[in-house]
Amino acid sequence: MRLTVNGRDHEVTLVRDDTPLLWVLRDHLGLVGTKFGCGIAQCGACTVHIDGEPAFACVTQASTVEGRKITTIEGLASDGSLNPLQQVWIDQDVAQCGYCQTGQIMRAAALLGRNASPTEDQVDEAMAPNLCRCGTYNRIRSAVMSAAGGGREA
Repeated sequence: MRLTVNGRDHEVTLVRDDTPLLWVLRDHLGLVGTKFGCGIAQCGACTVHIDGEPAFACVTQASTVEGRKITTIEGLASDGSLNPLQQVWIDQDVAQCGYCQTGQIMRAAALLGRNASPTEDQVDEAMAPNLCRCGTYNRIRSAVMSAAGGGREA
């Protein structure tokens, strides 16, 4: 199968059609920023973008995304510089254990891609599908609002 990930075309062989995108990204392409959390689309640790929209890579069959634009956390940075959202995440020390944070950042980036100035309620609604076992929701909201230019420092 042929996949476009982070702006690059990849030919992936020896993969069954029903293989989840998560495992193709991690095991075949070496993009390990996308994390396995639950495997049933309940936690969001595996969130990637497919054509700019957040998607759970753990339940998305890789064969269904041929010809579509896939972006992982590794694809947010460009020219050796972090995406502004990634930088805010660091500056505000959002992560606690950090395991879910790549999925959180990907969901936040999708939100800001379609709404550059969300309200706190819109941030909460957009981020709801992603869980944080450490409970850093207030810091996540603050970072998204700061990246949008309307937030407060945590």
